[in-house]
Amino acid sequence: MAGTSVSSTHPPLPHTMEDDVVTWLRLLRSRRVGPTTFHRLMAEHGSAAAALDALPGIARAAGIEHYQPCPPGVAQAELAAGHAAGARLLRFGQPGYPTALADLPDAPPALWAVGRPDSLARPLVALVGARNASSLGTRMARALARGLGEAGYAVVSGLARGVDTAAHHAALETGTIAVLAGGVDVAYPAENAELFQMIGRQGLRLSEQPPARVPQARHFPARNRIVSGLARAVVVVEAAARSGSLITARAALDQGREVLAVPGHPFDARAAGCNMLIRDGARLVRRAEDVIEAIGLPGDHPTGQPDLPLAPPAARTPPEAEGSPPAAPRCGAPRGIASLRDEILDRLGPSPLAEDQLVRDLARPAAEVAPALLELELDGRIARRPGGLLTRT
Repeated sequence: MAGTSVSSTHPPLPHTMEDDVVTWLRLLRSRRVGPTTFHRLMAEHGSAAAALDALPGIARAAGIEHYQPCPPGVAQAELAAGHAAGARLLRFGQPGYPTALADLPDAPPALWAVGRPDSLARPLVALVGARNASSLGTRMARALARGLGEAGYAVVSGLARGVDTAAHHAALETGTIAVLAGGVDVAYPAENAELFQMIGRQGLRLSEQPPARVPQARHFPARNRIVSGLARAVVVVEAAARSGSLITARAALDQGREVLAVPGHPFDARAAGCNMLIRDGARLVRRAEDVIEAIGLPGDHPTGQPDLPLAPPAARTPPEAEGSPPAAPRCGAPRGIASLRDEILDRLGPSPLAEDQLVRDLARPAAEVAPALLELELDGRIARRPGGLLTRT
């Protein structure tokens, strides 16, 4: 009848897996929430939905008013863009997520993948080096990639010019993974567009950035810690004294990976970084057999993906926190946290400091320091760097 309103008798729609993924992405893409903060929030609140609800209160406690988490539409658009690019979303703790990354304190909560995901079950060696590689450097990269491939290893690198490009090309037939600084659907540099497509068909492209994201300078060090984290060893073929390849090597050392380097002529600036690594204890590499001697054959190590979800890294109790009282509820700032924040800022500067060293210097339980670090990070007063390092901004 006209003018009569009829209420629906349909039951409410059930909660779906897509709702979970959207909530997960909303937390990850919220302002000032990086991988380490994401894991800490998940450990403290138990779910992405609960952490999202708590974020405005945490921000208020840090002096930030009107904080808004990432809107649902942004996460839904990212999912749509990923699907349009033919990409698969790998979430931390879910089947298919790379086991090698699971123990990192800054493990990517989500990775977009295009290509053959079974590549992640292969034993991996990272080959990295100079973008302006010499002819000898690119020849060495190709020879190492071929030799490692014939031994059963797949090669992971960053799809940059020079050494990365040579290593990917040589490993296409035996297996290669390209970790991208931008979106998984963005070919960078443009000159590698054809190689980018070939890896998507024959190997695997990975990125923690949203699809269509154009890489910026800050994305490359974050990309490098994934390259090293996936691998059993990082081999630096050519690197200047100050280069992104040395950032990858430092990340590898922080992650407990083997670091190896190809020596070069003392007068060649492109070899300065490699020679420094060897001087400081990195194993010298002349051929693929040197790498295999250092880390063993692929069959010497178990491979495969976990059957059960993994606990977030932040949920694992650090030694300093054992026996200490639980963190205060997130509804407000614990007593004395303002003075603790000041102490933290006094101890941090532009030079990176390891978080566990900071906890020791403060002589406070890790469970007490963690909430203060989270609030300072959300307030933009400190920044997290690869390898569990902190700096004051």
